[in-house]
Amino acid sequence: MGFNGYDTGPFYDEMFEGPNVTRPHYAAVADCFAAYSDSDLAAKREIIDRAFLEHGITFTVYSDQRGTERIFPFDPFPRVLSSDEWRTVERGLVQRITALNLFLHDIYHDAQIVADGVVPEHVIASAAHYRPELKNFDIPGDVYVHICGSDLIRDESGAYVVLEDNLRCPSGVSYVLENRQVMKRAFPNLYQRMGVRPVAQYPRLLLETLQRVAPGGKIDPVCVLLTPGVYNSAYFEHTFLAREMGIEIVEGRDLIVSDGRVYMRTTRGLVQVDVIYRRIDDDFIDPTVFRKDSMLGVPGLVDAYRRGNVTLANALGTGVADDKAVYAYVPEMIRYYLAQEAILPNVETYLAFRDDDLAYILDNLESLVVKAANESGGYGMLMGPTSTSEERARFAKRIKANPRNYIAQPVVQFSRCPTVCDGAVEGRHVDLRPFILYGDEPSIIPGGLTRVALNRGSLVVNSSQGGGSKDTWVLRSPGDD
Repeated sequence: MGFNGYDTGPFYDEMFEGPNVTRPHYAAVADCFAAYSDSDLAAKREIIDRAFLEHGITFTVYSDQRGTERIFPFDPFPRVLSSDEWRTVERGLVQRITALNLFLHDIYHDAQIVADGVVPEHVIASAAHYRPELKNFDIPGDVYVHICGSDLIRDESGAYVVLEDNLRCPSGVSYVLENRQVMKRAFPNLYQRMGVRPVAQYPRLLLETLQRVAPGGKIDPVCVLLTPGVYNSAYFEHTFLAREMGIEIVEGRDLIVSDGRVYMRTTRGLVQVDVIYRRIDDDFIDPTVFRKDSMLGVPGLVDAYRRGNVTLANALGTGVADDKAVYAYVPEMIRYYLAQEAILPNVETYLAFRDDDLAYILDNLESLVVKAANESGGYGMLMGPTSTSEERARFAKRIKANPRNYIAQPVVQFSRCPTVCDGAVEGRHVDLRPFILYGDEPSIIPGGLTRVALNRGSLVVNSSQGGGSKDTWVLRSPGDD
């Protein structure tokens, strides 16, 4: 399988500096794949597909009438990051999660960033996931975001920029770990030759993160993973992580609150729970405080949380920083709290609640990406260049009716990576979701989930919208673990 005819296009290409000029850290991958025949690659694909089927690696598409469960699409061509570029990404992510945690603590206490005019009060107060009920509530170590998955892309120059942050219940890390296992089986010699940094330590690091934020610094806390249940799109990941950490996976009905403490029902009786890694949004977690119709949560859980008898990871109220309008202020947060410039800048963002920005958005819908402030997964979005006049008219009406709920960004022609498509190698657009853990201090596994837009020309990488994933290889440098 050669690369003759591979089109680098007008994009930053992860592997090629120019036509037939391979970036140094991709040299071994280029040599390896160029040497494969079609039958060699077909055999590798069979190994990978069998492993995914055996492990039941799936995701859910609720809108597909042919059935909801899908084997997660995977491309065997790895995405490779040099040790130098990873260090820059890592420093930028640590800077970002540090500022976000300071912001969340601030707005739920003195709100000094609002008083100083950096972030408008109405932006926070109107955020869908802002929880005024938790004002002046102290949490262990002042850490709100214990697990974060920020989405990065490379722009046309090759610089990394942040597309969005995922702070409530970030998903996808199970695919990072499973992708690595199947790639080590399918390409053992290449993997060893490349000197790839491992990711298998993530479940251990996640468990240590949960244990460190236990109430009162308890030495041997009981941790559980709270799932909405088997019909959740990320249920595979929930069971996977609980199993890898060696903790119980529970649903709301498995927990009970008594005298301000949370207990898990077991065959041996009630066992007190100290830390809950929750994969349920705030709205559904306690029907006595938030949505009264929720059948997923635990009545009284927020009371136990307020009393300091249980820790929730992530903390309640973190979703305010998931809001795409709040995202626009993260570079200002970094300047305000850390007196630094953002190492990983945002994509240029227009806020529709600003009169000048609103006028610009409405005049340029055909060239912008418009997003609803609290949607995810590729939903609630207008891709201006590929939209119809009717779609733009509908969005214009929605924006004018509720400008706070919309942002717009220029179309970033983000980087492409070689991808195996029907026996040939073609460039496909990719993003990167690294996973950051924060207990006592930030910790990041090398790499993350590379998502790939498998449809030619598409910029949408979400699995529910035709995307897949790749294994992300961060290369070692002297002194790396």
